[in-house]
Amino acid sequence: MSGRTNIGGQAVIEGVMMRGPKKVAVAVRKPDGEIEVKVEDNVPLSQRNKFFSLPLIRGAVGLIDSLTIGIKTLTYSASFYEDEDEESEFDKFLKRKLGDKAESFIMGFALMLSFVIAFALFFALPTLAANVIKKISDNSVLINLVEGIIRLIVFLIYIFLISKMRDIQRVFEYHGAEHKSIFCYEAKVPLTPENASKYGTLHPRCGTNFLLIVMIISIIFFGFLGWPNLLLRIISRIVFLPLIAGISYELIKWFGKSNSPIARILSYPGLMLQKLTTREPDARQLEVAIAALKAVIPEGDETTT
Repeated sequence: MSGRTNIGGQAVIEGVMMRGPKKVAVAVRKPDGEIEVKVEDNVPLSQRNKFFSLPLIRGAVGLIDSLTIGIKTLTYSASFYEDEDEESEFDKFLKRKLGDKAESFIMGFALMLSFVIAFALFFALPTLAANVIKKISDNSVLINLVEGIIRLIVFLIYIFLISKMRDIQRVFEYHGAEHKSIFCYEAKVPLTPENASKYGTLHPRCGTNFLLIVMIISIIFFGFLGWPNLLLRIISRIVFLPLIAGISYELIKWFGKSNSPIARILSYPGLMLQKLTTREPDARQLEVAIAALKAVIPEGDETTT
């Protein structure tokens, strides 16, 4: 018998973050071989306010929430592998000026910078490139289609290139461990590395699926908005991104719950893309993922022993 869960996670540096209904846990394999597990109480923004829990709205809110937690946990996992002697002058300056608030400032700056880079790479660049088609055709649907295809190609090239980096491959192995452990939990099988190893690394609720769906939905959505001047195009991409994220979230949520043929067909491209973003983990990596997962499972669940 198998079930579904809303527990999700993210691979970090030599570890896995898991997010449950009320807690967030990060498990990291330290340089000495021990597993460090950090657990914090965390209630998603969508559960703190009824407005934030509305369909479409919860997707955009959840995206911001996930990015914030994701960067925070990545920073935490990286701290185990940083050489304190190599602290930059900029870090020292921030600590002198901001004290205990330095880490929050760095996290906020990193979040903002990631948004800027992602927007420039996946939205601004494609819309500028597609503007060349304007000289050939005035068909706004065609131009928007070309823009969307360029965005999708840039995204796929980006994923392909980073997947070749050894450090990233380690992260992708932990990504696979995250998926395998969640599959094991959903199947209501005791959480052990041996049991988890029997499951696949491709999960329909993966963030990789989400990003691909955002790309595809944006192609369809912006096709109906015409092709205004460059400024209006960039503004429209920013304004409507939360709506597109909301739609994509609802689809991902459905993929994770449905076994219908339509859901399987629509989730198939994202599952295939996960072959780039996941790798087969070893038993030690599965052990780390399971440690994080067990820390966020609601009390009273007896299927994890």
